[in-house]
Amino acid sequence: MPFLALQGLTKRFGDAAAVDDLSLAVEKGEFVSLLGPSGCGKTTTLQMIAGFVEPSAGAIRLGERDLTKVKPALRGLGIVFQSYALFPHMTAAENIAFGLEMRGVGKPEQFRRVADALTLVGLTGFAERYPRRMSGGQQQRVALARALVIKPDVLLLDEPLSNLDAKLREEMQVELRQIQRTVGTTTILVTHDQGEAMALSDRIVVMNCGRVEQIARPTEIYHQPASPFVANFLGRINVLPAHLASGVAMIGGARFPVPGSADGTFSASIRPERVGFAEAGLAGTVKARVFQGHHWLVQVATDAGLVTVIAPNDGRPVPQEGTITHLTWRSEDVALERAS
Repeated sequence: MPFLALQGLTKRFGDAAAVDDLSLAVEKGEFVSLLGPSGCGKTTTLQMIAGFVEPSAGAIRLGERDLTKVKPALRGLGIVFQSYALFPHMTAAENIAFGLEMRGVGKPEQFRRVADALTLVGLTGFAERYPRRMSGGQQQRVALARALVIKPDVLLLDEPLSNLDAKLREEMQVELRQIQRTVGTTTILVTHDQGEAMALSDRIVVMNCGRVEQIARPTEIYHQPASPFVANFLGRINVLPAHLASGVAMIGGARFPVPGSADGTFSASIRPERVGFAEAGLAGTVKARVFQGHHWLVQVATDAGLVTVIAPNDGRPVPQEGTITHLTWRSEDVALERAS
């Protein structure tokens, strides 16, 4: 039996289904991300788990308990909001202790657990600091400590890193994952950031228009997307027309071996980082190249359409704009979908 189970979870607002028949089984200690664009239903799903929104249908089970009708305060969940929701008139220690006070935990135990929580999130020495005197990253750590100090069965994270700048967000991703592994708390994250979901998650739930498109580990979702939506949402991808015959794909006049494939017309999907420059292959003209630090982003116009290449900045030459080049890739890096 899964630790947390969402069974046919549905939420309708009038005739519109914000979440439509979502089922998900989460194991104890697992880190699962709900990923998708704005309006896909991921936040509504989190709010139903938290108890802030009542489902129109379905059930939420935590172990042997059915949480569907349980009040939010009695569900035993920790929540970190996008805005952190810290009390501005309370110190870091007082903010962290708030949930313990509401549960009637004695002062000596409060002091011990708050000190442990501050150490866990790297804020030892900040106990008396007020939120207004903290950076965004420090406030985020206090909010995380406040959620964890009550020892929740499940930790819910609602876009907790979205207010941080890019560099700090990457640093906090590493810290958040380390903290989650240290504590072992079952965690559900809502995010629209594909990189964040892939960096943090054991599994990702990709949502679109209230429905689940795919549930899988990050590497599987990235390399084996279940639908064109998933392929396009999880990073860049090239989709090229291909005609297959006798194990060979013709793409823009170039021949590529595709062993074991059926004959017919297909769409060939290739991630940009799997495309390389070569002496032979799909011919094209470099239309643009952009230096992005650890890699080059190159766009090549071919007879099959515009192809994006992500070339590592490893010292090898990258074709200049206006030059003719050839593109190639391994057959195992191509996902084929029969054209409709």
